[in-house]
Amino acid sequence: MPDTLLAADYIIPPLAGNRTNFMDEGHMKNPAFRTNMGANPGFGAGQALTQTFPLLFFFALFLFVSSAGAAPSLTPRATGLLKSARTRIAGELADKGFSLGQPVFMRIFKIPGELEVWLKKDNSFHLFKKYPICCYSGYPGPKLMEGDWQSPEGFYTVSARQMNPNSSYHLAFNVGYPNSFDRARNRTGSSIMVHGECSSRGCFAMGNRQMEEIYLLAHSALSAGQDHFDLHIFPFRLTARNLFKFRSSPWIGFWKKLRAGFDYFELNHRPPTVAVVDGNYIIEAQSLTVAMAPLQTKSHREKE
Repeated sequence: MPDTLLAADYIIPPLAGNRTNFMDEGHMKNPAFRTNMGANPGFGAGQALTQTFPLLFFFALFLFVSSAGAAPSLTPRATGLLKSARTRIAGELADKGFSLGQPVFMRIFKIPGELEVWLKKDNSFHLFKKYPICCYSGYPGPKLMEGDWQSPEGFYTVSARQMNPNSSYHLAFNVGYPNSFDRARNRTGSSIMVHGECSSRGCFAMGNRQMEEIYLLAHSALSAGQDHFDLHIFPFRLTARNLFKFRSSPWIGFWKKLRAGFDYFELNHRPPTVAVVDGNYIIEAQSLTVAMAPLQTKSHREKE
């Protein structure tokens, strides 16, 4: 990867849009039971509950397991949009040796404003395409609180239930903020999306045609059996050179520690296994204290 960085003049400030936020962005009646009650006058409420609770438990468990692996839904409008997108990128996919349904991985770099889509083949991920981000809110650095007009940074995952084909912003998926690392730091906010319509209030906004392609690739992978895809959001490529350029930022410690996840993918072309233990990211076997400040801090500008 080239070690380049756009000048600070290209950092996109918050937009003063006039569109209101929307919900998605951001997005016992049992005949057998009654028969048993009538047939057995001594069948009390406690006994009924005791006998029916196991059935209810396993039914709820069945629904949970079924929904966890369910393919993302589509509306008729979204189906038409994805059909057009499929026609547009079919040749490009074939030329690069890819096909729809292959597992997907995505990275976002606030500078220079790109969303990368990687597809898996031969046990590793290969870059399919870079999409320009139309606009995003805020500056390099993580999101801290609701209403700060800041977009998040870190390691996130997207499952089928986070896909929104009925978004007011063309098409969208929820990035998964706040994750458990964010919640451990009492960071607030919700409904942070990657969406279309080129208008952002804390989200990552794409052009509509670009969003259709991104959504198609994600939807196809999830429908083909990928449980979720990883989405890594960085301020810029976390190379030594770029970190040196931003060495005076209050977030330099945070970025240096996120670098382990960036470097792992650069080296292996596979997303690292990321967990949060005791409020800190764990990357593979390395324990990384990614906290910028103690968990009990109440400052909105955490310091290392």
